[in-house]
Amino acid sequence: MITSMEGFSVINLQKLAQYQESLGYLGQQINFPEKLTFHPNVFQETIEASHPAYEDLCAFREIIMNYSLSEIKAIYTDTFDFSKNYPLYMTYNRFDTQKERGQMLAKLKVLYEMFGLKMIDNELSDYLPLMLQFLQVARWENDVRAEDNLKLIIMIIEDGTYEMANHLAKNNNPYAYVIKALRQTLKACIVSNKEVGNHA
Repeated sequence: MITSMEGFSVINLQKLAQYQESLGYLGQQINFPEKLTFHPNVFQETIEASHPAYEDLCAFREIIMNYSLSEIKAIYTDTFDFSKNYPLYMTYNRFDTQKERGQMLAKLKVLYEMFGLKMIDNELSDYLPLMLQFLQVARWENDVRAEDNLKLIIMIIEDGTYEMANHLAKNNNPYAYVIKALRQTLKACIVSNKEVGNHA
């Protein structure tokens, strides 16, 4: 069972910076699969054995490499395109009205541009691979706005992947390992309320 990270309060920006490249790699794994998506050199250069996502990504690769690329594409499409249980749009069904969701999408777009990512006009800002691309390329050194804004991004991803992770695991879907790996990576960047209190 996947547990929620609800209640965290502080982001370790140094740790987040350490995992930026791997968050980009995770975004590639959650995007529509291409031949280079599973290249072993990219995995080995990006995910070290000490990385919190290492074991889950190894498990994912062990399963997924038994399939041809066309079969992997079919699994991906069946999982993310044809099922409402696994929306890759993190605010999908999270707001009471489309207006509220639209306001959040606009806020995310402004946030991305604030930290250096220019969106393509037809993209939706809550698309998970895009959010991970942002975390990969964002530059926040010495920016006092960083912690609150990056916390918002991580909270949206956490909320949007929580039920997805459980559904995927229950259905023995190989992408359960990728979502779990993502959540483990983000969790490693969080300082819990208890830890904050211990250091106060």
